[in-house]
Amino acid sequence: MSASFGMLKAFLKSRVGIVLDADKHYLAQARLAPLTRRFGERTVEGLLQRLGEGADPALAQAVIEAMTTNETYFFRDRRPFDLFGETILPQLMHSRAPTRLIRVWCAGCATGQEPYSLAMMLDELAKQLAGWRVEILATDISAAALDTARGASYNQFEAQRGLPVNMLLRYFNREDDRWRLAEHLRARVEFRELNLMSDFDGLGPFDVIFCRNVLIYFDVETKKNVLERLARVCRPDGYLMLGAAESVLDLGEAWRAHPQNPGLNIRRPAAAVKRLQLISSH
Repeated sequence: MSASFGMLKAFLKSRVGIVLDADKHYLAQARLAPLTRRFGERTVEGLLQRLGEGADPALAQAVIEAMTTNETYFFRDRRPFDLFGETILPQLMHSRAPTRLIRVWCAGCATGQEPYSLAMMLDELAKQLAGWRVEILATDISAAALDTARGASYNQFEAQRGLPVNMLLRYFNREDDRWRLAEHLRARVEFRELNLMSDFDGLGPFDVIFCRNVLIYFDVETKKNVLERLARVCRPDGYLMLGAAESVLDLGEAWRAHPQNPGLNIRRPAAAVKRLQLISSH
């Protein structure tokens, strides 16, 4: 499978920015094997040869879906959500007082637990946010994950994972062996299919961008490119929340890390970026 695996690596890198390490050969085999019957192929090798011919967009999408990771859960790592409620939101309510509008983007939202966690937080802060509009856009490359997100129906394990029991009982309705989020919270989130390798300039501007545990799958140049484009759709005093293992260090000048809060980043004003670029060029 070595030649086909090389083609798969090139396909994923060019289409979705994912860098597949050489030791992921068996992972690819395991994830793609279920697609062989669906697409009428006998082996993964045959499936990848067909993928390389480039004539089957449905197969291309299925391979992307199979090879992307949709690991998520409610209030994942908790700290980012505490920062949102205790630090980011109060500062934005002060600076956005004239418009009373705050826009949040959850990039790589998978099956929706991250944006819905934010929606639940905002519901609990309803009194403080009276008269405010907080918009949440959530995007992902996986159409299947987005279908789950829009339905907001989770099994027992998914519903309980990371979610306090009081919030489960308050915001979810039991439907047979599943839990479904209340309609008024589902309505707070807009879901769209989006590839971060594509142009997203038209989505902004945003006050807060959550892009957690996405950059870890990219190489350095792709990370720089995505971070620069994220800065273009973020307001000059906006925030970027990355995963705990992610950093903007040595990845361009558009963002600087918040001095007290790992994972939280502040957009540098455009003028400051230009000054830094001039200094570095001399």
